[in-house]
Amino acid sequence: MTTLERPARTGRRRRERIGRGVQYAVLVVVLVLVVLFADWGRIARAFLDVDVAAAQFPEVITTALVNTIVYTALGFGFGLGLGIVLALLKMSSVAPYRWIATGYIELFRGLPALLVFIAFGFGVPIAFQLRFDIYSTVMLSLGLVGAAYIAETIRAGIQAVPRGQVEAARSLGMSRARTTVTVVMPQAFRIILPPLTNELILLTKDSSLIYLLGLSADQYELAKFGRGALNQYQSLTPVLVAGLCYLLITIPLSRVSDLLERRYGGVRTKGAA
Repeated sequence: MTTLERPARTGRRRRERIGRGVQYAVLVVVLVLVVLFADWGRIARAFLDVDVAAAQFPEVITTALVNTIVYTALGFGFGLGLGIVLALLKMSSVAPYRWIATGYIELFRGLPALLVFIAFGFGVPIAFQLRFDIYSTVMLSLGLVGAAYIAETIRAGIQAVPRGQVEAARSLGMSRARTTVTVVMPQAFRIILPPLTNELILLTKDSSLIYLLGLSADQYELAKFGRGALNQYQSLTPVLVAGLCYLLITIPLSRVSDLLERRYGGVRTKGAA
């Protein structure tokens, strides 16, 4: 290090320390203001009513949480299967297949999931005289939206597999289809597991849109359960309980996603849900 570089580096470190000190000071000031001026009594009555919280159990677990998991699993399973098909179609050498897959992906990535739920809950039954039960409706609505994002994730994962792996399999006499199934897809899924886990988290939250369809008490998912109890008790405590139950699902999935990403790596294809 030269004589001129040493003072410059020292000055940069001093500025960094001052910057960190200012950020900590701002944080402390904000926390002090919150502690001094928040109405903790009202907050406790609104969000932390122990009696209201106790009244939510066990139904919030045995009904709402279980239904949320079931709805999410149905949507994700359907979306994963359809997403694999769409990803393969989009990489097909047949142009019409690519056009169909691209059109589908662009359509359902551009539509809000809310409109898809309304379409399958009300529009399709009226237009085509079809009747779906609640499980079919949520499976189709969540799955069709999720498949668009899953397809792009799978396509990116397949394209991330080294070309040499495909060429080696083809040189051994494997067909294109067999190479895809036995060589490409297993390696691609190792790459796309983290973003697929994130998609599962997003579908878990999107399952709350099922409230639009009108549910019986035994069909409530967490958001609908919390909203119903909010009206009943005139307290935000049920909403807090429902939120904590969502975290029981999403936080473990987030940790699994982080673990898989550290172990296998991942691809990023989605900017927003």
